[in-house]
Amino acid sequence: METSDSNQPGIFASAFQFWRDIAVRRGYIQASRELLVTLWEFARDSTPARLRQRFGDADYDWDYRVNTTSGAVGWRDRLLGALHTLYQPTEPSLFHEMLAALREHTKSDLADFTFIDLGSGKGRTLLMASDYPFRRIIGVELLPRLHQIALQNISQYRADSQKCFAMESVCADASTFPLPGGPLVIYLFNPLLESPLRHTFANVAASLRQNPRPIYVLYHNPQLERIFDEMGELRKISGTYQYSLFAATH
Repeated sequence: METSDSNQPGIFASAFQFWRDIAVRRGYIQASRELLVTLWEFARDSTPARLRQRFGDADYDWDYRVNTTSGAVGWRDRLLGALHTLYQPTEPSLFHEMLAALREHTKSDLADFTFIDLGSGKGRTLLMASDYPFRRIIGVELLPRLHQIALQNISQYRADSQKCFAMESVCADASTFPLPGGPLVIYLFNPLLESPLRHTFANVAASLRQNPRPIYVLYHNPQLERIFDEMGELRKISGTYQYSLFAATH
């Protein structure tokens, strides 16, 4: 799905949304503090030393001649990411560990499942997911520039291990993205703040009620796992301190 920078979220609008979401739950003072801390961390992250650290995950890019590292992200997209959630690609070894746990519980080769990465960034997780025989792979990314890079990575990616070739990136809001029918594996690397994450899983719950089917959720860096605990439609079936695996309860 092509898009233009005219759909790019605005910095001031994103900052206000960030502040308002926190203010509703914790008050104006706490919201202002968290916004200032976020902006200060962004400034620190812009120093040369931090830039070198962000290029520390480049081995995957070198191996497959793609661009998924968090280092090669412009300041505007990094600031927008800080106000939504920062872009950070998943480590390959951990991703394959999570998929092994998923396959153990599904007892399936995953050929009937569509894999959806909500907050897919430059698309590294989509590329890694293509090592498995998913029916289809979809990335959903809010920022147009990251989405455009994901499209380039998908078109350039070549690997002997690849089993799924039906890959796409969609530039859209993960919290309102209409889920396709059929069995799903939904992947999240802590891509959303609390309010949009609640909207996202209200969307998942509504989809399950309208169309009961197998749905699994892999939540990497599960900082807001308590939201899942409040949902009757999903239950935790596995996990470590690095990730949690949930399944539909129907």
